Amino acid sequence: MSTSSKQSTGGTALLVLAVLFIALVILNQALVRGLRADLTDGRLYTLSDGTREVLEGLNEPVNLYLFFSDRAARDFAPLKTYASRVEEMLEEFERESGGKLRLEVIEPLPFSEEEDLASGYGLQAVSPGGAGDPIYFGLAGTNAVDDLEVIEFFQLDREEFLEYDLARMVYSLANPDQPVLGLMSSLPMSGGFDPAAGAPTEPWVVISQMRELFDVRSLGADVTRIDEDIDVLMVVHPKDLGDAALYAIDQFVMAGGRLIAFVDPHAEIEQPQSPGMGQSAAMFESRASDLNTLFRAWGFEVDPEFVVADDGTALEVRSSTTGAPVPHVGWLGLRTEELDADDVITADLSSVNLAVAGRLSETGETEGLSITPLAVSSSKAMLMPAGRFQFLPDPASLLEGFEPTGEIYTLAARIEGKIASAFPGGPPEGVETEGTHLAESAEAANLIVVADADLLADRMWVQAQNFFGQRIFSPFANNGALVVNALDNLTGSNALISVRSRGQFSRPFDRVDEIRREADDQFRAQQQRLQQQLEETEQKLAELQTVRDDDNPLILSPEQRAEIERFREENLRIRKDLREVNRNMDRDIERLGTTLKVLNIVLVPLLVAGLALLLSGWRNRRRRAAREGAA
Repeated sequence: MSTSSKQSTGGTALLVLAVLFIALVILNQALVRGLRADLTDGRLYTLSDGTREVLEGLNEPVNLYLFFSDRAARDFAPLKTYASRVEEMLEEFERESGGKLRLEVIEPLPFSEEEDLASGYGLQAVSPGGAGDPIYFGLAGTNAVDDLEVIEFFQLDREEFLEYDLARMVYSLANPDQPVLGLMSSLPMSGGFDPAAGAPTEPWVVISQMRELFDVRSLGADVTRIDEDIDVLMVVHPKDLGDAALYAIDQFVMAGGRLIAFVDPHAEIEQPQSPGMGQSAAMFESRASDLNTLFRAWGFEVDPEFVVADDGTALEVRSSTTGAPVPHVGWLGLRTEELDADDVITADLSSVNLAVAGRLSETGETEGLSITPLAVSSSKAMLMPAGRFQFLPDPASLLEGFEPTGEIYTLAARIEGKIASAFPGGPPEGVETEGTHLAESAEAANLIVVADADLLADRMWVQAQNFFGQRIFSPFANNGALVVNALDNLTGSNALISVRSRGQFSRPFDRVDEIRREADDQFRAQQQRLQQQLEETEQKLAELQTVRDDDNPLILSPEQRAEIERFREENLRIRKDLREVNRNMDRDIERLGTTLKVLNIVLVPLLVAGLALLLSGWRNRRRRAAREGAA
């Protein structure tokens, strides 16, 4: 066959392949329009059931405006990739909302009306440095009454919580009323009186933060009923609660109310008072609190008699006897390693300080109960009797007899699942109640329990200063953020609470990394071999130098020249082996890339086309069967 004939045949084959490819694309569009399949690891493009429930619950239109400086971010590939990910998820939100959510994507060019709009919404621009234009990458949302919710800038390190953050914004716009928080506390969180100073005390910083976000209602220890309009009940260091109050809490949870409880085996922040008439010194000394009357019936407990002492997370304090810094194994400085990175409450926290905290454990009496630790100790911990902290002259004394058990203890946890009432027979004797008694939770309960109350106190996480009549706060730990995150999460619907972290969209090339690691291991082995032979050769040369007979030290002996020549040859051979290892690594990666290209370019389109043909045949058979049935 002539050269011109071969070229003609090759051109015809390419033309046929091109026509076939176009036909397959058209066929795919015609037959599988609207058909979508999420084949990603972790189903990144499939919305969770909780998000779908949030979107189905929209009664009023919600408008979302995604601002992204596409041109200014052209040199920042990770940011552009993440922006595509955000836009695709928002489009999925829009599809699932049934027309109630409307999305608009806007590029705020410099000095444009779109940039003014982004700035007016409060979005933050990031300067890339140099002469580059500022980059906007945020989201603004409005509802029918012009309430505004904003994500100022999408942070790459919160990628796994993208769906939660978006669903949280939509839920807030659909439910604009300020959540109601019921607060029951035996501690003076709202301010009190300091007998030592003879002056009133300021409210704790944490409650000041709570009042900015929630409608906070104080409840007394003698409460007999929790109002239905309270979204979350916060119980702090409950002491000596009567049956009426315990029953009220129990029935609030059974009816679907959310609870966050801070109980403590020894609350150092509690102000001791002199024992009154009929009170023993033991009662006076105890600073423990618990809700185990309820907790044990629900399937877990917080031991009020033991404290988690941890040498691995111990904060340093000054010894009262020597003045030198010593670890206080009862004061724990938790870092990211001890905080759950997969829960939205603790994922962004870097430090949480606790003082004389207890242990939360499962009793195993409630089937299907889920207890997810949010904060844990290190493995260098043990349990100490709470009595050791009653009169502690020097924290250094806690190290006497300290023997870690190797067990990791749960300090705070999220509890979910169906639970039974702590009062299965109905209200306690003498307690009058309104409404129907609930023997079990109407739906899966959502509780957060922290085995420490001191973490709420200012001294554990924030410094407050008076600046020209105003209090300025400087946090040194994330205790306040932990509380606000937990309350913010619990005030959402059960659907929103169920939205968990998702996998990351940006995924590493695991197989390529594995190939590189194997090659690196071979490189290191060869390099170690080369270094060892070099040292042996140098040692041999030194030995030859000591036994030389000629008088000129600059002249090498035949043995030295032979040894050097042998080393050079060995050096060249080993370097050749190193280059061969490198070539093999590149060859393996290239072979893997070729395989992936074949899969993406040939096999995947053929698979999609095959599925389209099968679907078309199935539809045709149904039509024929319908026509035959009608005839």
